[in-house]
Amino acid sequence: MNAPQCSRAGCRGDAAWQVVWRNPRIHPADRRKVWAACGEHVDFLRDYLASRSFPVEVAAFASADAS
Repeated sequence: MNAPQCSRAGCRGDAAWQVVWRNPRIHPADRRKVWAACGEHVDFLRDYLASRSFPVEVAAFASADAS
């Protein structure tokens, strides 16, 4: 199975991180959106969302071969 690709525009790197967020003005508290991020862009994507006052969390993708 292929690794997800980074959500940063123009980047096609393998994602190692999940940037989990929601827009509280339009999403209910239980709705979450997930952007995939490579190591180079995880901070950029997190900061982009945080600067808009969106709740945001970052978590590593689980390894595909982890049991």
